[in-house]
Amino acid sequence: MADRGASALSLPEDWPAHPDPILALNRMGSFDWDLDTGLFSMDAQAHEIFDLRPDEYDGRPESLTIRVPRAEGHRLDTVVAQAIKDGRENYGAYFRVRRRDGTLRWTHTQGYIRRDGTGRPRRIIGIVRDATDELSESADRRDAAAQDAARREQTSVVQIATAALAHARTVQDVIDVVTDTHGLTLLGSTSLVLGLVEAGRIRLVAEGPAGSFVPGTRITRIDEVYPMSEAVRTLSPCFIESPEEFAERFPLLWPHITDLDITSAAYLPLIAQARPIGAMGLLYSNRRGFSPEERNVLVALGSSIAQSLQRAMLYEQEKDLAQGLQQAMLPRTIPSVRGADVAVRYRAATAGGGLGRDIGGDWYDLIPLPGGRVGAVIGDVQGHDTHAAAVMGQLRIVLRAYAAEGHTPATVMARASVFLHELDTDRFATCLYAEADLSTGVVQVVRAGHIDPLIRHADGTCHRVPVEGGLPLGLSAEFGGLEYPVSTLELDPGHTLLLCTDGLVEQPGADLDDGMQALTTLIAKGPDEVRDLATLLIEVAEERGGDDDVALLLLRRCAPEAPRPGGRLQQHVAPGDPEALIQARHMIRAAVRSWGARDRADEIELVADELITNVLMHTEGSAIVTLRALHGSGRRLRVEVEDSSSALPRRREAGEDGVSGRGLLLVDRLADVWGVEARGGGKAVWCEFRVSAHA
Repeated sequence: MADRGASALSLPEDWPAHPDPILALNRMGSFDWDLDTGLFSMDAQAHEIFDLRPDEYDGRPESLTIRVPRAEGHRLDTVVAQAIKDGRENYGAYFRVRRRDGTLRWTHTQGYIRRDGTGRPRRIIGIVRDATDELSESADRRDAAAQDAARREQTSVVQIATAALAHARTVQDVIDVVTDTHGLTLLGSTSLVLGLVEAGRIRLVAEGPAGSFVPGTRITRIDEVYPMSEAVRTLSPCFIESPEEFAERFPLLWPHITDLDITSAAYLPLIAQARPIGAMGLLYSNRRGFSPEERNVLVALGSSIAQSLQRAMLYEQEKDLAQGLQQAMLPRTIPSVRGADVAVRYRAATAGGGLGRDIGGDWYDLIPLPGGRVGAVIGDVQGHDTHAAAVMGQLRIVLRAYAAEGHTPATVMARASVFLHELDTDRFATCLYAEADLSTGVVQVVRAGHIDPLIRHADGTCHRVPVEGGLPLGLSAEFGGLEYPVSTLELDPGHTLLLCTDGLVEQPGADLDDGMQALTTLIAKGPDEVRDLATLLIEVAEERGGDDDVALLLLRRCAPEAPRPGGRLQQHVAPGDPEALIQARHMIRAAVRSWGARDRADEIELVADELITNVLMHTEGSAIVTLRALHGSGRRLRVEVEDSSSALPRRREAGEDGVSGRGLLLVDRLADVWGVEARGGGKAVWCEFRVSAHA
């Protein structure tokens, strides 16, 4: 029966109502229910009808649930609520009471509803009486109806438990379902214990209410004389129908639970695939014995719990395996990078909220490179399974190897695509590789079907950086499109480069551009520190859920230092590629300014441009432009332009109207020193420029 108390705490002056002696003579009890406080007062005759001792009743309607079956109490609540709702002054109903010996007796109640001047119900005064004899003529019919109701209730118990357990993913989820207050009420038990079989022992993993387990029984052997051990050994439920039987069969356990007033118990083996995985004990203090129907219900519940536990165990094993593989494939640590703050995060996929593997093919990597440069990688292998993670691990390793060998970003990406195409897999991958010189802020970016990077400025504003790209890795090799254009960006001090996979951007039913816009807005409002910002972004992805994993890499450029010996930038310029020439000029201009040689920027850019043009006009191959910062006898910037031709450059006198012949003259006039070096089958023309130490 439900507590209908409101917030008011005061009681009427005439509460409780004094029973009429005539009622007692007619074996009728009376009650007075104050609806404001929820207190439910009963006289001595009412206590006798409910078979309750005064110390067993605390004045609350909930205390009657030990005598009023749940279905009966629900029906009574419905009758009272309907009478109040309809504005009636009284109501009447028959219901059954389970007495101390387990027998059911019919009872009748009549209640008079008292209301205040506003019509609000304040109090119910009524009587209860034993109606068993009155209904004896229809006992058979009512018993049959009661049995049907009991069967429906038992079926409902199984259905409710099964529905609750269906949402349990982990072992702890199953434990929470079984041990919460609703679960104990559903099972009708006073207390509950749950144990799992581990290496010939039973380890208790839960009890309800908390602290109700018996000391010394946290871990027990299966061959010990305990009811839970017997259920596991015999693979059969162990029903204990009286305190005397409990004390006789299990003398080691009984002395420790006498304070719980246990009158009966049921210990159920939890069996999955014909083997015991655990056991559950239900202890009762208000019943003796179990009917065949009740035993069937408990066995069915045990089976449902066992299946849920096994499913949860398999899920956790699979999840541990998947996450272990994922973590093994991702970088164990991220190296510290001089001149930058770096933060990385990874969020595993949740397979649409189902019980699939929490694993995917997203990855990040940070690769230290010679000359103070660093390579940042973000990628996503197609699929969400262990195969995707395995391919991701191999692809990450070869990308790191190609970058460490000194290949240009475009070559790194092309070789990785060929590797993936030749790998025994049908998976492809999107990827973005950014090679940054942190001393100059020049970032060369290559994109293979991946989403664009973002840049957050020092003032917090954020924007998407459109980067020309090629086909995803694996597909470009298959379809013969291995050309990956290189884009050059400038990352000023305090600016942050953000690389992520599409799991951070894509949302069900939303356009990718809308997702990118939402992400830029979130980043602009986020904290300044890159680690805090990365944590915020991954928390937002976690709250949003989704069935895609997320990889995230943030690189923030710190204030520049003086150029160090060996500082180096390189750009490949192919014939007939004006965009590459523009990018080379951009790289040189940004590097020279960043290295403190702003006063000579025009001269250096002009000389480099002349040397590159000479290669493209007078040889049949490409030009490789290298810019270095040197120390030693004063600070110097060195420009090298390498080609595959062995023919040395010659000075020529230009005519009055000539358009050529002035190149080396220009180099000689502007550079402090220059020369030519043989490089294998080709050569490199170099020149150096002195820059002031305080620039």
